Order: sequence, then C-alpha cells, then structure tokens
Amino acid sequence: MSKNLKGKQPETVLTHSGRDPLAHFGAVNTPVFRASTILAPSYADRKREKGEREPRYGRRGTPTTFTLEDVLADIEGGDQCVLCPSGLSAVTTAILPFVSQGDHILMADCVYGPARNFTTKFLPRYGVETTFFDPAVGGGIASLIQDNTKVVYLEAPGSQTFEMQDMPAIAAAAHARGCIVITDNTWATGLFFKPFAHGCDVSVHAATKYIVGHSDAMLGAITCTEATYGPIREMWSLLGVAAAPDDVYLATRGVRTMQVRLEQHQKNATEVAKWLQGRAEVARVLYPALESDPGHALWKRDFTGASGLFGVVLQPANEAQLEAFFDALELFGMGSSWGGYESLAIPADPGGNRTATKWAPEGPLIRLHIGLENPADLMADLDAGFAAMKTVG
Repeated sequence: MSKNLKGKQPETVLTHSGRDPLAHFGAVNTPVFRASTILAPSYADRKREKGEREPRYGRRGTPTTFTLEDVLADIEGGDQCVLCPSGLSAVTTAILPFVSQGDHILMADCVYGPARNFTTKFLPRYGVETTFFDPAVGGGIASLIQDNTKVVYLEAPGSQTFEMQDMPAIAAAAHARGCIVITDNTWATGLFFKPFAHGCDVSVHAATKYIVGHSDAMLGAITCTEATYGPIREMWSLLGVAAAPDDVYLATRGVRTMQVRLEQHQKNATEVAKWLQGRAEVARVLYPALESDPGHALWKRDFTGASGLFGVVLQPANEAQLEAFFDALELFGMGSSWGGYESLAIPADPGGNRTATKWAPEGPLIRLHIGLENPADLMADLDAGFAAMKTVG
C-alpha cells in the first residue's frame, strides 16, 4: 500500500517511500528478488499486455527495483526513476534518447571526466557534437545555444574543482530554445538539492556514492519528469542496462540512513575544510559551503546542505613532497570513488579536461572525501601528511 508522502519532510520520505510491508508478509524491507524467469499463471496472463510494475522478466524490474526507484523519485521531486548498473551508464542512458545525428550538446566544462569522454569520443562517431562552456555562464548560455542544440548538461558543484552553476538561469535559457536540461546530482543528492524545482528535466546519479553509502556496490540512477521518462525508459530497455538486485538492495538499505549520514559528512567536512583554510600549506579550499568560495552565494540560494567531498589547492610543491604527504596518511585511503563512510584522499589534475576554461592552480590539487571518523583524528592525520612534506626538499 503506497503512502501519501506529499508535503512530508525528507527524513520521513527516506524512511517510508517505496515500502509496502503487507505485500511481503509484513517484512519491513522489500526482499531481494533474484529473478530472471518469472512464470505466468496461465496462457491468457502470458498473452496479456502488462504494465511496467507487473514483473514479467527479471531485467524489466521486480519489487526490489521498484522500491528504490520510488524512493529516489520522491526525494528528488521527480515523477519516475530508472536504475542502471553504474553512474556512467546512467549518464549515457540519460543523454542518448535526446540526440540524433546532426544534433549538438552543451556541456559544463567541469563535468565528470568519463561523462566528458562519452561526448568527445563516442558521440562524434554518430554525428553528435559537443561544445563545452564556462560553468559561470549563467543566463549567458543563450548565446551558445544553436538551432540543433538538444541537451544542456550540468554538474554542480563541478567535478574536482567544485564550481557552482546558476541552474535556474541556465534552464530558463535552455527551455526557451526547446533543450532538455540534465544535471549530475551525485554530490548533493536529492536531500540537499531539488533539481526539478530548479528547472532541470533529468537528474543523474552515481548511486554508488552517497545513496549506497558504504563502498560496497555500484549503481546508477536517472530521475525524470513525466515528459522525459518515456524516452529514457525506452533507451534503458534498448541498451539492456539493468541493475543487479543485490546492488539495488544495498542501495535501498543505504538510502534509508542517508539523512543522518549526510548531515554528519557535512558537519565533519565543514570543520576540516575551515581548519585547512588556516594551514600555511594550503592556497585555497574548494568547497561551496564556505563563505569564501566563489560559488557560495549560488549554493546558499539553491542548496540546503553540502556533502563531504571537496578540493584543496596546495601551495607549490614538488612530486616528492606530494608523495610524502599521501604516503604519510593513515586514516585517509587512496582510492577512486567516494560517498562511503570512510575518508579518502587522491591527487587530482583536471587541466587536461578543460577547454572552455583554464585550470591554473597555485600548486597541486588534492581531492578529499571526509567520512564519518572524528574530525580531530582526520585533522591530525592531515597534519602528519603536511609534516612529512617538510622532510622532503
């Protein structure tokens, strides 16, 4: 039995959306349906045209899948959601329905690298061109929209460098020319940013990150408006990019606690980021939640919170010093991805992925994900890293 969650607070939505215990013998959580073959009770039922929520084959979805789709659509304010096996598959599946040979895409210069690669290395084979734009363009994007522009693709804050974008202004200009606006909402999740309330038509996620929340499953999600759902669902079906049931279950379990996790990530990250601002080794901290950040005004206007991921531009340092810093860290792991309970630190160099803007930092860039450890312990770990740098000439 679905519940009327309209007007309910985010914590309540995350707790109750998509659950129907009476349909599953009273079990609070929707069970994991590991199904390929789903039997029909009769010849007539087999021949009957079934709705999307009537399981007929494992790839098409089961109650396990539908549960998470409902939660994500509800928390973001969308109409429907489609799950994919990875964040990148969500990105590509969201773009493809809206472009054909001869079409054009506008993409923020700060997007996730693999999303950029898809538009520069794959889509040109099929006659689709992409132009990258300065994330600070705002309503000025109107001058970049061509007659064949079909999609405007955003990501705020930007990948690695955390630039904000004026999404309502960009969306208004894009819609005036009939373009679909897609945004990557992985950093904020639907908890801290409502993409549809700010003019977006499609929201994509690497659900691997905060939605799963425990670094143990890979998943993508595409949340849609009523108008964009049909084309995206059809493309999803054509590509066969179905998510595995166990990964979906882990994401559903993770999303139930996303509110409390993200609040703690934000608290810890803000404390560590402010501490880093006072370090002599640090030139800049790239975190929109800080008042000193160039994107702070936009973040404060449109977002209700910040997650645990941000960038740190160091003062000039050589490779040996950078190596000493990372090798001295004990609590911060070095690994791709983020959004789990643990803290991570990796070197980053977005310069090769910029064409509309120039990345000219004072020194090396490191990307930090602040986990759920005690901030004092994390700051002590970073302090040890900085101390190690000083031992290397």
